[in-house]
Amino acid sequence: MRIISGSRRGHRLFEFKGRDIRPTTDRVKEAIFSMIAGYIPDAEVLDMFAGSGALSFEMISRGAAHAVLIDKDKRSVEVIKRNIEALSFESGCEVVNTSCFDWLKMNARRFDVIFLDPPYNKGFIEESLEAIVKAGALSDDGIIVLESDNTDFRSDFPGLVMWKQKRYGRTYITVYQKE
Repeated sequence: MRIISGSRRGHRLFEFKGRDIRPTTDRVKEAIFSMIAGYIPDAEVLDMFAGSGALSFEMISRGAAHAVLIDKDKRSVEVIKRNIEALSFESGCEVVNTSCFDWLKMNARRFDVIFLDPPYNKGFIEESLEAIVKAGALSDDGIIVLESDNTDFRSDFPGLVMWKQKRYGRTYITVYQKE
C-alpha cells in the first residue's frame, strides 16, 4: 500500500495482515480520487472506518486541510499513528479510537469529504449514512464516498442523493451529496 499522488507520492504505508483486512487497491483509489478531485483542496475529511488511514493520507497528500480518522480497532489506530508519524502528518490528522457511531453522536463538526468503507456484509452502510445525516456531519457542498462490495442499499437514502456510482470488479464506489 502506498500514497499514489501529491506531496507524499510513492510513500509506502504501514499495514497489518489478516483475513478480515481488505485495503483499497491502487486502481480503485485512483478512480475515487479522479471522481472527487474538485473536493480535495483544503477539505475537512472524516474517515469513519479508517483501517490503515490510506484514504485520508491520500487526501492530505493531495492538499486536504485536515482529517479525522476513526476506528474502534486498537490495531488500526496503532497503524494509523505509525503512518501519521512516518508521513509527518501530525498537524493535519486527528485519530480517534472509538465507534464512529458514538463519535458522531457527540460531534458538532461538518466535513467536506466523508469516507465510508465499513466491513463488508455487516449491515453498517445504512446505519452509517443515517448517523451522518442525523449528526449533520456533511457540509452543504460535501460528499460521502462509500466503498462496498454490493449495491444492497438504497440509492434514495433520506437526506442524500446518489451523485455517482462506479463498479471496479466486485467493488462499488458510490458518491452521495446532500439532497
